[in-house]
Amino acid sequence: MDRTPGLSVRFKLTLSYAGFLMIAGILLLAAVWVFLLRYVPDRAMLINPDDRPANGVFPIRSALLDVFAPRAAAVLAFLLVFGLLGGWLLAGRMLAPLTRIADATRMATSGSLAHRIRLPGRKDEFRELADAFDAMLTRLEAHVAEQRRFAANASHELRTPLAISQALLDVARNDPTQDLGDILDRLHVVNTRAIDLTEALLVLSRADQRSFTRTPVDLSLLVEEATETLLPLAEKRGVTVETSGDVAPAFGSAALLLQLTTNLVHNAIVHNLPEKGTVRVETAVGPETVVLTVENSGEKLSPQSASTFTEPFQRGTERVRRDHAGVGLGLAIVERITEVHDGSLTLTPRAAGGLRIAVRLPATPARSTDRTSEQ
Repeated sequence: MDRTPGLSVRFKLTLSYAGFLMIAGILLLAAVWVFLLRYVPDRAMLINPDDRPANGVFPIRSALLDVFAPRAAAVLAFLLVFGLLGGWLLAGRMLAPLTRIADATRMATSGSLAHRIRLPGRKDEFRELADAFDAMLTRLEAHVAEQRRFAANASHELRTPLAISQALLDVARNDPTQDLGDILDRLHVVNTRAIDLTEALLVLSRADQRSFTRTPVDLSLLVEEATETLLPLAEKRGVTVETSGDVAPAFGSAALLLQLTTNLVHNAIVHNLPEKGTVRVETAVGPETVVLTVENSGEKLSPQSASTFTEPFQRGTERVRRDHAGVGLGLAIVERITEVHDGSLTLTPRAAGGLRIAVRLPATPARSTDRTSEQ
């Protein structure tokens, strides 16, 4: 924003300090005049008749004014100079933290987010501002690093199916003896994966922007819809899906919460035992939250590996692409949707193998629930 140049804060504070000092000096001189000089006679002259050395002529008011006025003016001039110099130095010392904050802001604007102010001293308004700015830079630096890592991974993941498609097309064009049906099937699989990845990126972007309307949503109904949609996949892989729980009224985007539920159930089905695997999906209502829990059987996991599953493009314990293995954004999308709904996500390895994922979301406000039931 372009602004008209004005006086600096330091100069304004200097004038304020000097002006305050001048006013205090004038008030002091006025007090001397009111409470001292006004009681001095203007013309009276008293002479002691006994000629004692200790007594003599009393001064008159005009004589005192002639002596007092130049001294008072000199004192006021001294106070003005002293106030300007002292105010300039004092204002500079007081505003020095703001200079460091401004320098850090310029560096952040230029793209350098590693710099920190780290203002020493005891807590005051300036140090609170500096600490808040440092915390903001820390969060911003982490967010930018995450976005860069995500963009690099997304570029790599999108480039792979495109490169495969290009290679298949080159084979079909250069070798007429190749089975075109097989090539078309492989192209279909690769193209489907690229579409799934693009749609996942769009969902993640939409969740990041918080561009959705919050409405009352029953998580138990979303669980039923997600399990019915994924039932053919579960039957194909020999996985049994069990659902239980009560009505779980949450408040948020029905589309995003359905995506969250579908991703959790899909992840539990895919990352399971080779045969006779199980998935349990349960909804529960607490005092202030609703809980969606998804448990699945599978290989034993360590807490360290489970903590990485929400990172983009992580597919379980290895990055081997299998049938319906996904694009590596399932739990990353779940985590982001949970965050934008002010909830929490917990991943806990099961002792018998597999994973337990719990999503806690704020419950629907009472007024919203009543209004929904009336409709």
